[in-house]
Amino acid sequence: MKCSVYIATSVDGYIAKMDDSVDWLHAVGDLKADMGDDQDMGFNRFIRSVDCMIMGRKCMEVISNMNIPPEQWPYGNIRIVVLSHSIQTPPDNLHGKVEMYAGDIQQLVKQLTSEGIKHAYIDGGTTITAFLNLKLIDEMIITKAPILLGEGIPLFGKINHMIQLEKASACAFPNDFIQIKYKVSY
Repeated sequence: MKCSVYIATSVDGYIAKMDDSVDWLHAVGDLKADMGDDQDMGFNRFIRSVDCMIMGRKCMEVISNMNIPPEQWPYGNIRIVVLSHSIQTPPDNLHGKVEMYAGDIQQLVKQLTSEGIKHAYIDGGTTITAFLNLKLIDEMIITKAPILLGEGIPLFGKINHMIQLEKASACAFPNDFIQIKYKVSY
């Protein structure tokens, strides 16, 4: 199973403010820029390429707090697995949209692979770091928002070994966001 990261950060590498908020993502850059066919900076194309999403509890809570109406739900019918050892039941507004998992990550990947899952979207800083430390991430697509937050929740936690990133490609969008795609080499 291929595992991919698709995430946005500030230029200084934060995925959220200290209070877990990500509202700054929609308030930075050139808001009047003509984005043409790239309104979502490739997110819909990416999300159509995956058949499963694996995220951490904090990521799920941020999404839950957004109270996204059904007609704006960005993940379609993709199976979403939430990693958590502290809660077993999702928030009411995500009931039926996510399933909770408290076991071993490598076992989860084996299980999903055996169920026919071919491409998983890995989201949330702690979850991404755990997958990197287990050498499970195949590619990373990181979109840099044109802002320096100064502090916040970093994309990466402690990485247990050096990881080479290769075959880089980058795209600068008219709104001043820059997206970089890497293949991960262990």
